Amino acid sequence: MTSQGYARPEMLADTDWLADHIDDPNLRVIDCDDFSDYRRAHIKNAAGIQVHHYIKHPNYSTQPQDYPWVAEPDVMKELMERMGIGDDALVVTYDANGSLNAARFWWVLNYYGHTNVKVLNGGWRKWFDEGKPMSMGRPPDASVTFTPQANPDLICTLDHGVSAIDDENTLFLDVRTDGEWEGTNDRGNRRAGRVPGSVHLEWVNFLTEDSHRSFKPAAELKALLEGVGATPDKNVIAY
Repeated sequence: MTSQGYARPEMLADTDWLADHIDDPNLRVIDCDDFSDYRRAHIKNAAGIQVHHYIKHPNYSTQPQDYPWVAEPDVMKELMERMGIGDDALVVTYDANGSLNAARFWWVLNYYGHTNVKVLNGGWRKWFDEGKPMSMGRPPDASVTFTPQANPDLICTLDHGVSAIDDENTLFLDVRTDGEWEGTNDRGNRRAGRVPGSVHLEWVNFLTEDSHRSFKPAAELKALLEGVGATPDKNVIAY
């Protein structure tokens, strides 16, 4: 299992560990890339996500005022059970894009009370390069029950964020691109800019620069965060 000095190493799975446990009956591997990519090839026994609105409003493409949000409990329940994720499952998420989508899926599961979930460090690229077991078929359907239990402590509401802007104990960490931070790229939003008083550290800085894009060791991550003032004594709100 991945360690590298992390305070919570159990949040990550390395490729060797997953390969050793790939046939465990209680394990559910989730490919978080587009379903078209999943259909071409994926990790053995992995399930794909046919509908990516577990964290995005299904009408977002036609109604941009419907900002990305966490799916409602009944929607989440149906999606998870369709992919074979039951209350007792150990879930490992992965993607081919620096764990961007895999981490989002990890967070949504945690938000809905399913904390037995890991992100595959290095993702699809590392798994592929190491020649570990792959497939083009879907796993067998499983009859499972997913019970969503939302944890509101994992969300910063707009009202709470606004009230914390002048709080000296709170730090807003902007992990978007340089263009978004600088206001030169609005990505189609009505306004460009950043939260007043926020600091900037684009999310890709947390990843290695090799082809696998794994997470950097804990000491490097700690130095990066301390460099922008994101220290353990702060209430950090990332966006």
